[in-house]
Amino acid sequence: MEKRETIYNYIKSDSRGGADHGWLKAKHSFSFANYYDPERVHFGALRVLNDDIVAPSEGFGKHPHDNMEIITIPFKGELRHEDSMGNNSVITAGEIQVMSAGTGVFHSEMNNSTQSDVQLLQIWIFPNEKGVTPRYDQKRLNPESVKNQLLNVIQPKGENNPGAIWIQQKSWFYLGEFDTDSVENYRSKSIDNGIYIFVIEGEVKVQNYLLSKRDALAVVNADELRMEITKGTKILVMEVPLKW
Repeated sequence: MEKRETIYNYIKSDSRGGADHGWLKAKHSFSFANYYDPERVHFGALRVLNDDIVAPSEGFGKHPHDNMEIITIPFKGELRHEDSMGNNSVITAGEIQVMSAGTGVFHSEMNNSTQSDVQLLQIWIFPNEKGVTPRYDQKRLNPESVKNQLLNVIQPKGENNPGAIWIQQKSWFYLGEFDTDSVENYRSKSIDNGIYIFVIEGEVKVQNYLLSKRDALAVVNADELRMEITKGTKILVMEVPLKW
């Protein structure tokens, strides 16, 4: 079989789209709302990667979704979730929330604090099956489990890693927080997948690319990636199918 050339697309933090609504300061890695870039509509099944800061007592009022896997990762503050499935909960830093919209669901995501901002990533993944029954899940991570390693936090339906939440897509997410200089060799599940590296804090070097805070690297045709990670770094690695 002919070896495929690995392709790297380096996305600087300040090249992202964004909006400032006063109550919401958002950065969009992909086309979203009033931001449109034909070169950044999605990366395979990865449709949305929003980096949001929501003011106290503000948020996203009740609104509908269907046929989308929605993942929320808070970094700071408290986010209150309510939905038409009857769920009512608060998520904080160190937790992950997943909602499979399926046949349709209404939900709201509000800052639970009257005094402090809430900061979060919201990620949308196209599902590999439409019309499924909506579902909600939430998990708190053990801080030691993400220390100086990449922890699998999202997995496809049917896999049984007890530390991860499943979604309706052949996708894997990994989180890591490093308090020492480290090297991670990430091996892809399939060369047909794409790998999207997002630096939450710190610095990561991949090949000749040095990624800083909120920079990203989208990689295609990679069997393995060597990541040189600097002390003080927080990183999110997402592997998604490019076709499904």
